[in-house]
Amino acid sequence: MTDHSANANNLSSNNLSTSAANTNSSAKIAIIGGGLSGLFTATLLERAIAQRPAQAHNEAEASNSVNAQHPQITIFEKSRSVGRLATRYRTDSLTNQNWQWAFGAQFFTAKSDSFAQFIAPWLQSGSLQPWCAQVVELTPTDGNAEPIISKKEQWDTTHARYISSPKMTSWGRQLADNLTNSSLKFKTRVAPLSTEHHQSTDQKTELFDEFGASLGCFDWVICTIPNGQAIELLADSGFCKQAQISQAKMLACYTLMLGWDKVSMLPQTLQNSVAATTTPVWDVAYPQQSILAKIFVEHQKPSYSELLPSVTIHANNDWSEAHVNDDLEIIQAQLLVAAKQALNWNNDTAPSQVDCHRWRYAATVINKGGEGLGVLVDNDRHWIVSGDWCGQGNIESCYLMAEQVVEVVAAALSL
Repeated sequence: MTDHSANANNLSSNNLSTSAANTNSSAKIAIIGGGLSGLFTATLLERAIAQRPAQAHNEAEASNSVNAQHPQITIFEKSRSVGRLATRYRTDSLTNQNWQWAFGAQFFTAKSDSFAQFIAPWLQSGSLQPWCAQVVELTPTDGNAEPIISKKEQWDTTHARYISSPKMTSWGRQLADNLTNSSLKFKTRVAPLSTEHHQSTDQKTELFDEFGASLGCFDWVICTIPNGQAIELLADSGFCKQAQISQAKMLACYTLMLGWDKVSMLPQTLQNSVAATTTPVWDVAYPQQSILAKIFVEHQKPSYSELLPSVTIHANNDWSEAHVNDDLEIIQAQLLVAAKQALNWNNDTAPSQVDCHRWRYAATVINKGGEGLGVLVDNDRHWIVSGDWCGQGNIESCYLMAEQVVEVVAAALSL
């Protein structure tokens, strides 16, 4: 059996993008974080650049202008691939079939017109698909009795939840592949910024990696990482809105991943989701009175039917946050106890595959008013702090915050 992580494929910046012309007059933009916030920001910046009006008629004036050349965009990502829509999979060496788990975001919505228009080409190509899942509430019972399952709702295309195919990571990879004027630098951890890194004379910021090597000087620095990481990155930088970063609160989430060798080996609770019985057919369950928050049946998603039986379980955010620093093996054991009670397996129907992942920054606590911070801009330093946590903490917020960032940068560069 081979174990893979889909966000660990050997991607390189060479096959992801092409750098802009290397000229002294072109503005340089750094994006810290290669998740969806970073990818959306780079994508919208490139579109703004491509759609800008014709340059000044005077060729001499144009050649001397910072706007005469395409701004150079560099994305720095500390991991080995693009993030947020994370997928983990394992391959059965006997059958060459995969177990597969979307252990990050399971789906996303598009409620705003601009985001709906943005995703339309991928919907047309089939890379994104609506997931019309049957959703139930599941109440575990004591002993060996089957859990109580009741219908909650069915997701539809009117208020669609979208997934990426064939993996949740696929869309992020496509976004990265489509960048034409940006460079992606993986396995690059940007060191904390300081006041010494910013040159007030030309408003440039020099970035360094964790080993002290220079990553270059940039006209704009855009930070798209979780707020806990942003606090550390900018703690000694003099960022004018440092205090506001701390206003957003993010909670942890543990993800439990389970796999079975055959559909016939599933416990009865999951057999009900693939056979016509008196128990409601279901794809997503909301456990009641449990440390578990949601259960997702992966192999029943659109275009996922070739998978071996795979189930992803998200733990309750409050419980996860309370235990965020606990040993991962202990957490996995606790989640397995809760999952066994919810799904009611025995020795013959126990999962053959088990894995667990800790997300330290998974969910944003939304204020009562429902309004997010919006992106945080330091115009003196040309620094912007962004991310889904500046909005509603979801994937659509990644896009909407990217729109705000591009509006600021485009105005400054007269794009």
